[in-house]
Amino acid sequence: MEQETILKEILHAIQLHGERTDQKLEEMEQKFDSRFEQIDQRFEQIDRRFEQMDQRFDRLEIKVDGIRLDLSDTQRTSNFTLSKLAAHDEKLLKLSQENDIQ
Repeated sequence: MEQETILKEILHAIQLHGERTDQKLEEMEQKFDSRFEQIDQRFEQIDRRFEQMDQRFDRLEIKVDGIRLDLSDTQRTSNFTLSKLAAHDEKLLKLSQENDIQ
């Protein structure tokens, strides 16, 4: 009978240990789930920020392209003006040389 009581006590102790282990595992699972949710939320925030940055880069690229076109137009205008100025300088030089000769 004494052995039976000891076996019952051992079984009860094992059962209690198993219940505590189950409880601790459930607590750990809840903590992991909570942390994974937090990580998922952070990744979602990071994804949103990247999307915002992509949109900003797209707008910036459009602005830069516009500035490039403006600069190209300005360069063409400057080149045209410089060529006209050079032609007028040549004419003035010829006229002044003709006046010097006469």
